[in-house]
Amino acid sequence: MKKRISIICGSVLGVLLIALGFAGNYFYSVSVDRSHGSVELHGGEEAEPVSATVDEEKLAEQEAIAWQEAQDFEILEHVSEDGLKLKAKFLKSEPSSGKAVILAHGYRGHSDQMPGITRFYHEQGFDVLKPDARGHGESEGDYVGYGWHDRKDYQKWIDLLINEKGATNILLHGFSMGGATVLMTSGEDLPDEVKGIINDSGYTSVREELVHQLKHMYGLPSFPLMEVTSFITNLRAGYTFEEASAIEQVKKNTRPLLIIHGDQDDLVPTEMAYRIEEVAKSDKELWIVPGAGHTKGYTVAKEEYEQRVLDFITKVLD
Repeated sequence: MKKRISIICGSVLGVLLIALGFAGNYFYSVSVDRSHGSVELHGGEEAEPVSATVDEEKLAEQEAIAWQEAQDFEILEHVSEDGLKLKAKFLKSEPSSGKAVILAHGYRGHSDQMPGITRFYHEQGFDVLKPDARGHGESEGDYVGYGWHDRKDYQKWIDLLINEKGATNILLHGFSMGGATVLMTSGEDLPDEVKGIINDSGYTSVREELVHQLKHMYGLPSFPLMEVTSFITNLRAGYTFEEASAIEQVKKNTRPLLIIHGDQDDLVPTEMAYRIEEVAKSDKELWIVPGAGHTKGYTVAKEEYEQRVLDFITKVLD
C-alpha cells in the first residue's frame, strides 16, 4: 500500500514538474524569446488624449516621422561583451556642440521610434544616438534583455560617443523598457561626460513588471511560474528576473535623475515611479503627468514635457 502511494505521489509530482517546465518555456517564449514577435500587453492600449484631438496628435506624429525620414542618419556598430553585433542610428548636430543624448526605445521596439523627441533634441543642438537594443531591430541577439545586459551595451555606446564623436556632455533618455535600461545603466561606473538620466515610464524590476503582466493577462499567481521562467531565462539568456533590477541600480546612481510617468499608466504601474524616486540618492525630480497613459506624457503634455527637459538640461550640463 505504501509503495503504491509513493508511486502515485511520485507520478503526480513528475506530471507537475513536466507541466511547470512546459509553462516556463511557454512564458519564456512569450516574454523573452526574440522569435516570438510582438505581444499585446496589459495596459498597452492607447489612452484617450486629454490635451489634443486625435487628428492633431496624428498630424504631429506624421510630421515628426516625415522629418525623421528626411534626416541623414549614420549607422554605428559595436560588438558587445558577449560577441553580439549591435547597431544604432546616429544623427549629428551641425555645428557640433559636444552635447549628445542616447534615446532608448521600449519592449519589442526599434530605433526608428521616438521621432518627436529625436527632433526636439536635434533642435537643441544635440547629437542623437538611437541604439537598437540587443534582440531588437537590426541588432543581433535572440532574447530580450529588459535592460539588464543592455546596461553593459550602453556603457560601450557611451564610450563610442566620447572617443569617436567627441561628446563631452551626455544624457540618457529612455522610454518604458528603455527607461528601465537607462536606470540600470545609471548604477554602473560611468564616465564624467554622462551628466544626467531621464526615465520615462520605466519599471522597478523585471520580476515586478512580469508579475504585473502575468496577473492581468492570465490571472495567474507569480509562484511558481515566475521562479521556473526565471530559471529557464537564466539557462537560455544568462540572467534572472530577480537580478535585473532598475530600482537597485538607482540606489547606486550619482547622476541627476528626472523621472516622468503618466498617472493613467496600466502597463507599468504609476506607483513604480514613486518607489524609484524614493530610493534615489542623487539630485532627483519626479513629474507625474495628469491624464497620460504609458509613455504618453510627451503626447498629452508636449510643451510642458519639453520645457521640463530643457530645465533639466540647463541644470545638469556644463
